[in-house]
Amino acid sequence: METVQASVNILGRTYRLRVAAGDEAALRKAAEAIDNQAKQYGNMYAYNDHQDLLAMVALTQITQLTKIQDSLRYKDTDLAQRLQSIDSILEQILHPTKETVVNVGTVADATMQVGTVADATVSAQNSL
Repeated sequence: METVQASVNILGRTYRLRVAAGDEAALRKAAEAIDNQAKQYGNMYAYNDHQDLLAMVALTQITQLTKIQDSLRYKDTDLAQRLQSIDSILEQILHPTKETVVNVGTVADATMQVGTVADATVSAQNSL
C-alpha cells in the first residue's frame, strides 16, 4: 500500500500524517470540517483552550456516527428479515410440498375471485 505524507491545519496547528494515497482527500476534507466546526463552537461558546473546542467537535461527530451506525444496524436487520422471507417463499415455490400446493392453489383461486369481482364492478359502472 502506497502512503503519502499529508499536512493538515486545525485551529492554527499543523499536523503531519502518513496516510494511504487514496485517503488523502478524505483526510483533508475531515480536517477542514473539524477546523470549521471548532471555529463555529469558538464563536458560540466560552472556552478555555482549543482542547475544549476539539472535545465538543469529537462529541458531536461521534454522536452523529453512532446514530448512523444504529440506523444502518436496523436497516441491516430489516433487510435480513426480508431476504429470509423471500428465501422461504422461493423455497416453497422451488420445492413444493403437498401443503404448499394447496396454499398456492388457494391464493390463485382468491386472485381469480378478486379479478371476477373487479370485472363485475367495472361492468356495473359502465352500465350506469
